[in-house]
Formats: sequence, structure tokens, C-alpha cells
Amino acid sequence: MSAAAGTAMHRSAPNVYFFATCVIDMFAPDAGIDAIDVLERSGVTVHVPLRQTCCGQPAYTTGFPEEAAKVAAAQLDLFPEPWPIVVPSGSCGGMLKHHWPKLFTNDPLRLAKAEGIAARTIEFTDYLLNVADLNLAHARRSPLRVALHTACSARREMGTLECGRALLQRLPGVELVVQAHESECCGFGGTFSVKHPEISAAMTSDKLDAIRATGCDAMVSADCGCLLSLNLMLEKRREPQRGRHIASLIRERLDASVGEGAGR
Repeated sequence: MSAAAGTAMHRSAPNVYFFATCVIDMFAPDAGIDAIDVLERSGVTVHVPLRQTCCGQPAYTTGFPEEAAKVAAAQLDLFPEPWPIVVPSGSCGGMLKHHWPKLFTNDPLRLAKAEGIAARTIEFTDYLLNVADLNLAHARRSPLRVALHTACSARREMGTLECGRALLQRLPGVELVVQAHESECCGFGGTFSVKHPEISAAMTSDKLDAIRATGCDAMVSADCGCLLSLNLMLEKRREPQRGRHIASLIRERLDASVGEGAGR
């Protein structure tokens, strides 16, 4: 993110919109609550439009742009103030930022709204690292080795791999360990995992093997879609470890009153 963009968003603080994503809403509400809590601890007032739904990515990436446009159009008026729109998912953030405008190229009014939303969309780790004032002075300092998985869209569309790395490296006591298959897809890919379950399962297993080989104490990601796939495979393999959203780890480390054994 440019310095100018960061300065503009700082002027908009402490108000932000929070686009929770349907995956968090349906499968990982704790991740959304943790992300909001961390933002609020950074002095941010978080606004959650209650009529928000899916970003439309499943329809869009499956080849149904008209259906995706209907989903997006229903939400174009949910963010009227000129505040940043924080998305705890690089995948959904990429949809809002890079693909919503493409849905309305023949609709000037909606295109202008979509472009306005795209310009204000920022992924959670990017906002927390480069805009918010996150105070780690009283964070827990117990040693923890953490492996990071960054979703494909977060890495390639939103450019937030380094944001996730930097946040983990800023946490006292946390050692970032890099997995051998870091740049590879976890196998989820939204509807890809439904259409090609065997290939998807093999990719997920390869990813988990690489993460396990690091000897990490914890696994985190900023995308709950990836975590859904990874954790289901861990359950299938009857392995005890489960991945969490990076916001949940940060919230835990910020809470110095939590027992030092938590999170392992």
C-alpha cells in the first residue's frame, strides 16, 4: 500500500467498515469477533453493515458473472461513509477490490459505487500493520513457533504475504517458521474443491505435510476458506492441531491474562 493511501486512511480513522465474509459468518464467527476486538484495541471504531452477504466470488470464479453482479449490487449502498473497508480475507478482499468494478462495466452508476468501494478496500493484516496503531507493549511473550499460510488471492491480488509475516514477527515471543510449500495453494479454491475433490485433497495433504515438517506449535492464516479446508483434512487425518485465523492468535497474545499454555 502506498504512503499516500495509508495517510488518507489514517485521516478516516478511527472509523472503519468490517466486511465479515460469509465463510466467517457461517463457519468461523469467532475469527470475526477476534478481528473486530483487535481493531477496537487499536483504537478503531468498527461498523458492521448487517445486510452484507457473500462477496459473490463463488459465482464469479465459476463463470456466472451476472449472478455475482446481483450479489454485489445488493451491497453497493452498505458503505456510504468514506471509511476504509477492512476485510479479514485476502480472497474476499480481492473480489471487492479487483473484480466488483468488472461486474458493472455497462452500468455507470453502479460502476462508480463499485470503484469507490474498491478504492477503500483493505485486507485485515494490511490495515493492522500499516494503518492501525496496534500496541504490543503488554502482549504475552511466551515462546511460540508459528507457521503462516497465505491464500493465493491474498498473496497475488492483495499482496499481503509480507503483512502477515511482519505482524507475526512483531508479536513478542513468536517465531515465524516458513513452510516448504508456502507459495502453493492449499487445495480449497472455493468450488475447485467441490469439482475436483481428489486433486484438492492431495494438495491439502501436501500443504499440511509441509506445515507439520516445520515443527510449529501453531498454524495461522488470514483466510478462513483455506482454514476450512486445512482443518477438515486435519480432522480426517485425526491430527490434533487446528489452524486459526491470524486475528485469533493476535487477540490471544494481546490478552496477557490468558494462561501461558493457551494456543498450543
